[in-house]
Amino acid sequence: MAWRLPLLLASAALVLVAPAAGDVTERKKSVDAQIAALESKMAAAEAREQKLTSDIESVSGEILTLEREVGDVSQKLRALERDLELHRRKLARLQKLLEIQTARLEYLRAQYRTALERLSRRLVGIYQHDTPDTIDVVMSSSSFSDIVDGLDLIREIGRQDAHVSGQVKAARDQLRLVRARTARTKERVDAATRVIAIRTAQQRALHLRLVARKSGLLRARGFKQASLEAVEKAHHGYESEAHALQAVSEKLAAQIRAAQAAAAQRFSPTAAAATDAPSASGFVWPVSGPVVSVFGWRWGRMHEGIDIAAGYGTPIRAAASGGVVSTGWLGGYGNLVVIDHGGGLATAYAHLSSFATGGGSVSQGQVIGYVGCTGHCFGPHLHFEVRVNGAAVDPLGYL
Repeated sequence: MAWRLPLLLASAALVLVAPAAGDVTERKKSVDAQIAALESKMAAAEAREQKLTSDIESVSGEILTLEREVGDVSQKLRALERDLELHRRKLARLQKLLEIQTARLEYLRAQYRTALERLSRRLVGIYQHDTPDTIDVVMSSSSFSDIVDGLDLIREIGRQDAHVSGQVKAARDQLRLVRARTARTKERVDAATRVIAIRTAQQRALHLRLVARKSGLLRARGFKQASLEAVEKAHHGYESEAHALQAVSEKLAAQIRAAQAAAAQRFSPTAAAATDAPSASGFVWPVSGPVVSVFGWRWGRMHEGIDIAAGYGTPIRAAASGGVVSTGWLGGYGNLVVIDHGGGLATAYAHLSSFATGGGSVSQGQVIGYVGCTGHCFGPHLHFEVRVNGAAVDPLGYL
């Protein structure tokens, strides 16, 4: 957790004048609260930016893949549609040809039946009446020449009847074969057309699905890009504001050093030594309990102290003797006590439920407050910091 002591005036009079200390506390409380809120927002914005960027890259990759697939499917669909159209046109022509051939076949069948009937009647007449046609010709002729011509005509008519019947039969049989071939061809083309129609329908459905999916991905990418732009804009705003507040905090850090120098004039090394209890480290643990969070980077920002778990209301002791330079509320620290130990060394105790001191001198081990969970906190514990000339150092090196 970032920490800055609540001192704004760089003079020894700050420690002695209560109203000035109150003003500093309020200013520090406001600054730290804003910085903590902005850092939280920036961390959330960064995480959101990373997630959106990753999502956009993933969606863009899917869109590129779909574009290739849509292009391939479109090309296949166009080829199938052309093929289907050609097959349908061919099928229509075959159907028309088959209808014409069917009509011609029916006509030839009728002609053949007529020729057979004529030939049959002539043959039956000759058999039953002993060639009455010939007798009729002889009886009706006036000369021998007429008889010969008449008989020749009868024989010619018979030959023609037989010839016509044969031709009609041959034409009928030939047309029957041609029509059968046409019908088989039509069946094959019809089957091929159905297959192509099915494949065309499948490709068209696939094309529609791919286009719909691509449109959905484009809309999703547009939404994510708009969200990313909004998050980036907000992030830049948070950074600008945080930089401005950080400059204020740095100024306050300089004022901390000035305040500690002024406090050193009130608490001499001799007096401090007289009140300090001797120990190997020079410090005592402010509370007994496990360290649940150490000094260092945490959640993308610096944790400038250690968190010691302890029950609510546990007494908190001064780690070393010194002068209390601040007690009060300070942003995310909640209730905070700051003790200056001289020589540029100071300690801070945060998240207190209540105070046991209001200022002045304290001795090592003296109760200065009680464990709580005020400020930015997720459970009762003591946040303990050690500062050297205003800069945070690892408290475990002093405990």
